[in-house]
Amino acid sequence: MNSLIEKTRAYLKNAYVPYSNFKVAACVKTKDKEYFGANIENASYGLSNCAERSALFYAYSQGVRKEDIEEMVIVTMAKQLTYPCGACRQVMVELVPRNAKVTLANEHEIRETTVEELIPFAFDSSDLDE
Repeated sequence: MNSLIEKTRAYLKNAYVPYSNFKVAACVKTKDKEYFGANIENASYGLSNCAERSALFYAYSQGVRKEDIEEMVIVTMAKQLTYPCGACRQVMVELVPRNAKVTLANEHEIRETTVEELIPFAFDSSDLDE
């Protein structure tokens, strides 16, 4: 098993999921360092934060920028692979290179994809009027 997947899997214990009991952990990998995050729920649901955004926001708060990111890893213990939600995909388009590898894993399966494959025809800054 991929060691980065195993490191990310270890962060599942940090998820705060008293409502869904659906733990997700994510890692943002740069050339030099790894930044981990877990999903954090809130009773209002809308104020919850997914693992992907937790890891990305942590990495960015430490000075990482788009061009530094090589890969994201997303791990759950679900029976089937779990893909990022729409909000996370949109944030990934903004903060992660489109060609960056995204590795999805659960206990039984691993799939590699890219940000571009997760959200083709994405809305981004090029769609804004200058």
